[in-house]
Amino acid sequence: MIGNINRFCVEAQNDKTTTTMGLELVIFIAAILFGIFLYWRESNGNGVYRFLNKIVNSKELQMSPDSKKGFIYQRAFIPRLIFIVTSILFIGLIIQFLTPIEVFTNYFVLSGFASFATGTLIGTYLANFVLKSSKVIEEQSETLEDKFDSVLEKSKDLIEDFKNKDNEVVEDVKEVTKSEAEPNEKTARERLKDKGLM
Repeated sequence: MIGNINRFCVEAQNDKTTTTMGLELVIFIAAILFGIFLYWRESNGNGVYRFLNKIVNSKELQMSPDSKKGFIYQRAFIPRLIFIVTSILFIGLIIQFLTPIEVFTNYFVLSGFASFATGTLIGTYLANFVLKSSKVIEEQSETLEDKFDSVLEKSKDLIEDFKNKDNEVVEDVKEVTKSEAEPNEKTARERLKDKGLM
């Protein structure tokens, strides 16, 4: 199996077709999903970071009990980047020395690791965006519901006003036609006859 992986990498170096680009794209998408999972997992609990913080720091320098900060969660770009790249390099060293896969001497495997690091970093920011937007939506859902109800009531009032105005216009038109139908005044011919001009 390992020989097949090395043979594939050597063939990919010699062939230089889109096979490696497709594989790299799959690695990149998987890394984005891994970054989302990593960020989501750390947002739910940061026990490993808390444990490491207790080991490394003195009592005065330890993080507060209510802090949710982790290796990736609630971190700036540089510490997040350093953690991800260091972790992936450590995994690469383990693979390099414990398996026959040559990680740091093969361009395509090294490129795959770089794609994995970039995809993981992008995935963490994507997860950050999703979690923040879902929190904002949850906060705004009550106000949005109230706004929607008020808009609904206003629209019902507006429709009723239109109906009432339409009824008033119809009644006004009926009154005008009735007043035109009733002969209150004499016609022009009758007025001329009364004056003796006709």
